[in-house]
Amino acid sequence: MAMRSAETPRAIVAALLVAAAGSAPSDEIGSVGTKFKWFGPNDKIVVEAFEDEDVPGVTCYLSRAKTGGISGAVGVAEDTSDASIDCRQVGPIRLPEAVRNGREDGEAVFKRRTSLLFKTLQVVRFYDAKRNALVYLTYSDRIIEGSPKNSISAVPILPWPGSAAPAAPAPEAK
Repeated sequence: MAMRSAETPRAIVAALLVAAAGSAPSDEIGSVGTKFKWFGPNDKIVVEAFEDEDVPGVTCYLSRAKTGGISGAVGVAEDTSDASIDCRQVGPIRLPEAVRNGREDGEAVFKRRTSLLFKTLQVVRFYDAKRNALVYLTYSDRIIEGSPKNSISAVPILPWPGSAAPAAPAPEAK
């Protein structure tokens, strides 16, 4: 039994490191209140924007629930798994080889902790070579169990007006 209790702090530290790693910086665009709280901030929907750090020229807009009240103010509340995403091409896109060949499919491009320790809202990216498009999926997961609630956005890779950089090449026919 003593060995098990010694492993618990290590598991908590590992979970915190995983939750903190790999998150692209985001800008809060705005928020709207959804539920009044007598004490602490109200529950709200937050809209954030972030760039895909590996694929310049793509910006994603994410709306997500944020729990208020006293527990939300001190960071111990668990936010719901409700989120929506919309991504757009905002400049010329040059795909890195690791994205183009699918090695980074499912790679997290954004993470946000939505509970004190175990729950994370993530955005992952896939490259659809057949349609020359990037697909972004947002979902919530926990160390033990995730949520089936999800949202996707597809960004067709198009030539950018006035740019010398070509769009990602269309895949060759097999």
